[in-house]
Amino acid sequence: MKRLVALGAVILTAAALAWAGADAPARTGGAPKPVIVKAVKGERCVESNEFMRRNHMKVLNHQRDETVIEGIRTKKFSLKQCIECHASEKTGSVAASKDDFCVSCHSYAAVKIDCFDCHSTKPQGSMAMHPLNAESAHYAHKLAATAGSKISAEEMAKVAR
Repeated sequence: MKRLVALGAVILTAAALAWAGADAPARTGGAPKPVIVKAVKGERCVESNEFMRRNHMKVLNHQRDETVIEGIRTKKFSLKQCIECHASEKTGSVAASKDDFCVSCHSYAAVKIDCFDCHSTKPQGSMAMHPLNAESAHYAHKLAATAGSKISAEEMAKVAR
């Protein structure tokens, strides 16, 4: 009798474990991991992978503000330089397909990319902006960068120029 109870307990335990494991990927977030392809150009990234994963949006926004508002242009954190190195050999872009560098991680994290509403997703030589959007994009960036501070209407007019 004890053996039958022990055998029944083992069978029930095995069945429970098998049943619990059947839907484990769904319960543990079995979403596919992003495809991160190593940069195809350049020796190494401007910062460590860990730093860039956590801070790329901050450095790109800081670079944007320095470039648009202060007129300081550097290559270290420039979106153009990122695209130059990380554009896919297959598509020539960072955002043309689901496996491209930016889209892969942003889809995984459920984060909308709006950089490419104005900026090209492919290396474009000396032109990183779409010509029809360049002027309005710079104006929008200036407004966004100054919106957090209290400025007068006169100062806002200067920003718009």
